[in-house]
Amino acid sequence: MCIHDGQGDHPLRRLSTARCTWFLAGDAPASARRQWIAGSLKPCGRAIIDSGAAQALSQDKSLLLAGVTRIEGAFQKGDAIDILCEDSPDVIARGLSAYSSTDAAQIAGLRSDQIESVLGYSNGAALIHRDNLVRLSRAGV
Repeated sequence: MCIHDGQGDHPLRRLSTARCTWFLAGDAPASARRQWIAGSLKPCGRAIIDSGAAQALSQDKSLLLAGVTRIEGAFQKGDAIDILCEDSPDVIARGLSAYSSTDAAQIAGLRSDQIESVLGYSNGAALIHRDNLVRLSRAGV
């Protein structure tokens, strides 16, 4: 980020010669995003997953709806949700949901080719894409 006098013609062209103050990012954008998802967002719901889905998460893969056994809470598309393995009370991951809780509950456990026939649309096979998912614990994996 830069603080610079924006008055006058072509302020961006003058960045290389004018007085200004630069603020450089401390972390890579992906790392900052993961930190935001893991620590700053309050989860609105939970997805309970089977052991196969937990194994996939341990390999940094997306959380597919086929591995979701139950949805809890009320959330909208884009909200943060916690992920728990069905045999453990520990939160193993957190991520941004691609579906609302209502829709996710209807399609939990389904294969990707079944989603559109149930909902009338599809945001893909993943409840949470790996780019929007942060592992918090190895418990249950």
